[in-house]
Amino acid sequence: MRPLRGSPADTDSRQFLTSQTFAISAFATPFTRWLIDPADSTRARATAGPSVDREHIAELREAADSARLWDSRFGGANRKSTSLTEYLYGRVAPLLRGSYSEAVGRDLFRVTAEMARPAGWTAFDAGRHNIAQRHFIQALRLARAGGDADLGAYILTTMAMQSLMRGFTSEAIDMAQGAYQRGNTLDPRVAGFAKLIEARSHARAGDERATSACITQSERLAACGADSEGPAWIGFFGQQRIITDATEAFRDLGNHRAAFAWNAIGPMPSDAFARSRSVRLSVLASAHAQNGDLAQSLHLGRESLNLFTRLGSLRGMEYPRVYGRSPEPWRRDPQVVTCLSDVRKATRSLTVA
Repeated sequence: MRPLRGSPADTDSRQFLTSQTFAISAFATPFTRWLIDPADSTRARATAGPSVDREHIAELREAADSARLWDSRFGGANRKSTSLTEYLYGRVAPLLRGSYSEAVGRDLFRVTAEMARPAGWTAFDAGRHNIAQRHFIQALRLARAGGDADLGAYILTTMAMQSLMRGFTSEAIDMAQGAYQRGNTLDPRVAGFAKLIEARSHARAGDERATSACITQSERLAACGADSEGPAWIGFFGQQRIITDATEAFRDLGNHRAAFAWNAIGPMPSDAFARSRSVRLSVLASAHAQNGDLAQSLHLGRESLNLFTRLGSLRGMEYPRVYGRSPEPWRRDPQVVTCLSDVRKATRSLTVA
């Protein structure tokens, strides 16, 4: 059976990479299609290409799990993370053009979507925003082809995060709300993560009431899914992640007291989530500056900068740069001057790398 024109089975290496810059409008069509129908039926496929079986699926599953864990710990600007793109178009794309049964095809699309999402996230982490956007669009398309609405909602929430961090706040709110739209049928943690990113988007928009309401919903959903055996890729979402994002949300709102209160609820993320740890340190550094405590602000800001530099996360360097605006009242203080100079040097170094 020939694949439908434009289906995921037609994917080749060129579709995973593009020279286009990030454009929020590129998310409009895949977002709308997902809202209309988040899950397609999967057809069997018979071609002259490779015959895909369960061993292939197991191999791809292991690669997807490894990529996800590596990214959480070490960031996206390292060789192992960036090699995921090469694996996708060198190893996976030929399998998408191969032969498979309906059941194997469904799993093939799903696991490829699972890999395309972290490939997009690591590209975004390394500052390659155009490549990241293309990966996310392809991942959402593959999740639909695999009939996996949960995975599609998770990918759509990731797209909302990219949009938010690129400055498109209202679009990020729309996408997060769209991901949550099927909340009653989603894994509670998937729906909870969508609400958490919506909360962060409302915070950037300055809406504290909406931020608080979304965080409350996110907590409730996390509690509902705490004891369930959901997909491995949403295993990161729980109270610790909510604490980190809520701390950032209230920092963005200028409410340092609420930021401190959220941070006090739970411990700092472990080394397994080094990027989240770096984020929370930077956010707390800004909150202490808002509170007038320069010494603690500089201490945490430098600790965060050292972690982000080690991770090689160009996206992560946005946090030290945002923090750099916090000690404005002390801009002539020699310690502040040195700290901000170090932020600029680290950013330049990572950009060149």
